[in-house]
Amino acid sequence: QRSMAYSVLTRRCRVRSQRQQRSSVLEEQVFDVKLHDRAAFHCGVAALDDYLRKYAVQQSAKGISNVFVIVDDAVPIKILGFYTLSAAQIDAQQLSDTERKKLPRYPVPCVRIGRLARDMESRSAGLGEVLIGCAVDRCLHARSLVGAYALLVDAKDEKAKSFYERYGFIPCVDAPMTLYLPLG
Repeated sequence: QRSMAYSVLTRRCRVRSQRQQRSSVLEEQVFDVKLHDRAAFHCGVAALDDYLRKYAVQQSAKGISNVFVIVDDAVPIKILGFYTLSAAQIDAQQLSDTERKKLPRYPVPCVRIGRLARDMESRSAGLGEVLIGCAVDRCLHARSLVGAYALLVDAKDEKAKSFYERYGFIPCVDAPMTLYLPLG
């Protein structure tokens, strides 16, 4: 099941624009305040909209998290979705018995998706899958440079938890709204 999730999550996505009769390519880019229009982004969750508008640049500059955006190559200023990654760790006791047996007894290094959001206008385009796929791809690349056992995420509600579980994320033992996806 995990290999299927990886192939789904790491594929490149070509979509046909509903508004134009041409193929467009979704691109993942590092958030750049000079290039990307954060004021026009609206996902319907005030905390996520505020984060992108007010805090993303500061937290990125301080090394707290890195912010990545998905844009259409035809309109690279418009943010269709974004996610953040930061360093994290998890107590091995929070992992499943199968995973725990393979690991040391001290906290295990991971990467955390801190925020993930899609613009309201982009909800039906499968963008959530693309965002997770890009995050997994980045984590797999980073794992070749620095140790990271899994990708962590804190689901805000049961709907979000279900979304992550569809892609192979596993709930933690004592904190079921925190999920992890082993990267190896």
